[in-house]
Order: sequence, then C-alpha cells, then structure tokens
Amino acid sequence: MGELLVMTIIAGRRAALRAADVQSVIEIERIHPVPRAPNFIAGLAALRSQSLTVIDCRKSIGLARGAAADCRAAVVELGGHPYALLVDSVVDVVESRSEPMPLPGGFGEGWSRVAIGMVETEDEPALLIDIARMVAGPGANRAAIAA
Repeated sequence: MGELLVMTIIAGRRAALRAADVQSVIEIERIHPVPRAPNFIAGLAALRSQSLTVIDCRKSIGLARGAAADCRAAVVELGGHPYALLVDSVVDVVESRSEPMPLPGGFGEGWSRVAIGMVETEDEPALLIDIARMVAGPGANRAAIAA
C-alpha cells in the first residue's frame, strides 16, 4: 500500500501506471508513422534527440481509437527501449490505498490482458496497468510476455 500511481484515462476508464515505471509525462507534438508496423503502434516521436515508439493504448487494448482530450503520453522504458504510452489524458499522481485485487468480470478480453488488477485510490478504484502487456499489443498472450 502507499505506492505512487500516475492516473490516466484510457477509453473512459481510470487506468493507473506505477509512478516508479514512468520516466516522464510528455505532450507529443508529432508522431511519424512507421510503415508495416502493427496498428497499435502509432509511430515514432522525438524526445530530446531520442526516438520513442508510441503505443496507442486504446488500440493495444483492442479498442477503436477515439478522440483524445490531449496528446499526452507516459514515457516508460522496457527492455532498454523507450516507449510513449499514448493515453486520452493524464489526471494526477496519487497514492494507492490497497494492493492490486483481482479484476472483476465484465471488462472484456483486452482490459483483462493488460490489467494487473484493481487498486483503490482516494477518489475511486482504478485498473493497474502492466506496461509490458500494453507494449506487447493485442496479439500477445500472457505466457509469451512473461518469457
């Protein structure tokens, strides 16, 4: 308990990322498409002379892209590679009030794949997101990600 979380909104749902995993939150001005990349990879963006692979979180979950409130992204690193997780909006940094609890039914396959579980916060519960699963995209399964 007491873990800091970066609260975001993805497809109308409160989704939390562990703050320790988030290097920064940026506003992306321009995304350069990557030919033949899977559709959940929005493209590449630059951050201080570094290329970031931009992951469209909605599409990674298996949802259609909707109108985002802003072009904010959480910058994370996975396996030595930097990624920008494109979300609808970044809300705040809050403290968790519980350990992750099992995800209740009804969220669908995509959310079940990327969510570690539900965590309580001061305001309301949120889905705690597994960054590796989000970056892996909709075609990945849990066994392949864990390997």
